[in-house]
Amino acid sequence: MSDVPGAPADLLRSLTRAERLLSRRLGAVLADDGLTIEAWRVLCLLADGQGHPMSEVSAEAFLPPGTLTKLVDQLVDRNLVFRRVDVLDRRRIRAYLTARGRREQERLDQQIRASLAEVGLRDARDLTDQLATLVDRLDPASRHAHDHDHDHDRDRATAAGLHR
Repeated sequence: MSDVPGAPADLLRSLTRAERLLSRRLGAVLADDGLTIEAWRVLCLLADGQGHPMSEVSAEAFLPPGTLTKLVDQLVDRNLVFRRVDVLDRRRIRAYLTARGRREQERLDQQIRASLAEVGLRDARDLTDQLATLVDRLDPASRHAHDHDHDHDRDRATAAGLHR
């Protein structure tokens, strides 16, 4: 794309290509179970057991609210997710994983980790941290979300015995 290695256009091209190839690879793993990347994102977000407002799920899954509602309806029909009225704000609906949803998310997580290991990404933590830093620098509003995600990832890794 550019005669100068490391040019900004090369970075954008590489990131776009990597995202598309990764999505295609993970999509193939998920397709065996009739799930999409977006559905997997929802399952992963809900895996912390906290329950999340639908607005937060929408943002994390990169889906508009109407599309998310349809997706969550499908996950509810498959007994992977359930919804409850938020006890603190009765106007909000929170989504949670069912026991079956938790088992499915854990099983899929292992399959995806194995697929990533096949291409040399046994531990994508460093790459994820570098990309999160780039996102933070490009979008300061994301800092709070990243801090929460990083703390959550560290807590999950510790619980799973994956800490360094």
